[in-house]
Amino acid sequence: MTLSVRPLTPDLWPDLEALFGKAGASNGCWCMFWRIGPAYHKRPREKNKAALRTIVRCGPPSGLIAFDGDAPVGWCLLAPRATLPWLERSMRLDTVDDDSTWSMPCFFIRAAYRRRGVTTVLIEAALRTARRAGASALESYPIDTHAPKSTGNIFTGVASAFRRSGFKTVARHRLGRVIMRHDLKRRSV
Repeated sequence: MTLSVRPLTPDLWPDLEALFGKAGASNGCWCMFWRIGPAYHKRPREKNKAALRTIVRCGPPSGLIAFDGDAPVGWCLLAPRATLPWLERSMRLDTVDDDSTWSMPCFFIRAAYRRRGVTTVLIEAALRTARRAGASALESYPIDTHAPKSTGNIFTGVASAFRRSGFKTVARHRLGRVIMRHDLKRRSV
């Protein structure tokens, strides 16, 4: 398997649609949760899809797509934290400082490609992308699967994958949920 990663641009929209499927990833979220919060549940899936498509059309890229050859196999939302209003309002995931931090709050990996390193490839590409954009840090909100009673709902990623890529835990607001960061000013990728 040879993976490549590309920023989501309007010309790649059909690939994202193919990856997410007809119903959309994560119960029809279409990566709107971090922008509007639980209200995405109350909206028709098509409205969430249309909202993300508008974001993609207006640019800049709001995430990364991993490809195995021409087949889209993985996605991560990647954006400046300040452009994700629900994340900014979340008390459980409150920012730990005032840096120009970018966030990668969620992933979607095609079922046949899970546990095959796609998330790690996306994390590494996100680090390069955020650094090139001038971010001071890249933040994530994964599940610590080693914590007692941690959830199996791991669309935010797992802490061990981020640790392997050099992320450090900077806060733990709930037992199984951590905030992890990679300082992009001091570390090279």
